[in-house]
Amino acid sequence: MNALLPTDAAPICSARGCRAAAAWALRWNNPRLHTADRRKTWLACAEHRSSLGDFLAARGFLRETAPLAGSPTLDS
Repeated sequence: MNALLPTDAAPICSARGCRAAAAWALRWNNPRLHTADRRKTWLACAEHRSSLGDFLAARGFLRETAPLAGSPTLDS
């Protein structure tokens, strides 16, 4: 967790410059660097879900996309 954010701060999108609340978890790994079971996570708002996912998928890194627990996405 970022030491500059309060521990109760809502997760934000990982897209550069975006400060929107995250609604999706994009789980990925780089097979050249990580074991097959290792997952790293980028968070995405609804607007950036596709672009971040496309970036990871084009490199063969994207493993799964799932709604972020506690996000409004789970209710829609």
